[in-house]
Amino acid sequence: MKILLVLAAVGLCWAQYNPHTKPGRTSIVHLFEWRWADIALECERYLAPNGFGGVQISPPSENIIITNPWRPWWERYQPVSYKLCTRSGNEDEFRNMVTRCNNVGVHIYVDAVVNHMCGAGAGSGNGGTCGSYFNAQTEDFPAVPFSGWDFNDGKCKTGSGEIENYNDPYQVRDCRLVSLLDLALEKDYVRSKIAEYMNYLIDIGVAGFRIDASKHMWPGDMKAFLDKLKNLNTQWFSSGSKPFIYQEVIDLGGEPIKSSEYFGNGRVTEFKYSAKLGTVIRKWNGEKMAYLRNWGEGWGLMPSDKALVFVDNHDNQRGHGAGGASVLTFWDPRQYKMATGFMLAHPYGFTRVMSSFWWPRDFQNGKDINDWVGPPSFEDGTTKPVTVNPDTTCGNGWVCEHRWRQIRNMVIFRNVVDGQPFSNWWDNNSNQVAFGRGNKGFIVFNNDDWYMNINLNTGLPAGTYCDVISGQKEGNHCTGIQVHIGADGVANFQISNQAEDPFIAIHVDAKL
Repeated sequence: MKILLVLAAVGLCWAQYNPHTKPGRTSIVHLFEWRWADIALECERYLAPNGFGGVQISPPSENIIITNPWRPWWERYQPVSYKLCTRSGNEDEFRNMVTRCNNVGVHIYVDAVVNHMCGAGAGSGNGGTCGSYFNAQTEDFPAVPFSGWDFNDGKCKTGSGEIENYNDPYQVRDCRLVSLLDLALEKDYVRSKIAEYMNYLIDIGVAGFRIDASKHMWPGDMKAFLDKLKNLNTQWFSSGSKPFIYQEVIDLGGEPIKSSEYFGNGRVTEFKYSAKLGTVIRKWNGEKMAYLRNWGEGWGLMPSDKALVFVDNHDNQRGHGAGGASVLTFWDPRQYKMATGFMLAHPYGFTRVMSSFWWPRDFQNGKDINDWVGPPSFEDGTTKPVTVNPDTTCGNGWVCEHRWRQIRNMVIFRNVVDGQPFSNWWDNNSNQVAFGRGNKGFIVFNNDDWYMNINLNTGLPAGTYCDVISGQKEGNHCTGIQVHIGADGVANFQISNQAEDPFIAIHVDAKL
């Protein structure tokens, strides 16, 4: 029994499921490819006042510069050193961002690319974003330093050195992913250099890490470098806090590598969530919202306390990684807002909102022309600042879904209902559904092709509430729809199938 208790205690030390968001803040946003200066400003002017808990940032480590003819977004995933300078900014700007965001209670989660270095065909020279020398052909990265000893070439058993068969877990973890030079993570030296990089970021004040390409690393090798991580900086976090870890493992079923193999290291990205929710909201394959009554584990998703969930991410919104046409994105704004509203109202998982930039598209065919295009940029390749329009939306080519009123107000809704049980489910056996969160919030959807007019038990105290989708509470009035709840907790809901946003959400902080 003593041995079991010791093992349990050790497990708690390195199983990092807690995002350390401030009390009352329950979601993070991925500000994909934003500059550090813009993120610092956004933390202060928008994220903190609207209850966002944190920001996932793009990889801050030095990467190869690719011009072909424009710089693609995926160059960020080809590191050449662990120095902190990218097109998002230099180390001083990075430190400034972390400090300013932490000071207003919005934490920073780093996208850590540690499975590999740049592609084998990346050439040589001083072509990194910090000007560091590297030679991909000889696997020489003196700015780390890594050399040919530190890569998996001898371990990979395929003729090409690439992953050729995803049903072979050894290939997936020991061979090159799309020619990226695969680090030998069983070596303590390599583990130590990765931990050194992550600890440097922890000292600066980051709260945790999304670990890119975790599926391509052995869980035990990951545990070995995670065990070397420091506690979080006590300037902003309570003593003994471990960094939040969430691992990118694409598991849609059908492959031998399972998300569950990684639960010991922290949370895992639940890719089934966006694929399945998109199918339901699109009403494909005979799916109906009524079937969402047992959403979560009942749908074969991982345990809620292990899951990081999202409607879309930077890969699958482009059809990459765990893509599939069912994934909803800002290109389908009406359905996207419904899916995001559902995610933020439902208690399952830890939620991350996406914030994107536009890329060229052929609207006649619905096809992406240049989904590899990097962020909005000037002629010289530098990233454009995020500008804010008078209506609080973004300009300069930035989409900023997190600033859409409906999504922002649902982030607040989730904060208000935090800890409340899933309750008062109702459906019409089709695509009209409703559910509550204890006595704090209630949400109703009409995803059918006909008008909805129904009296429902909300579980909320009597009074007049402002719908936070069509508007919100401002002072002592509503800018959108009002909902009147009687002494019995019942309210009438009418939602047109033609409505711009065919759902209504109310919570106790939006009560007149």
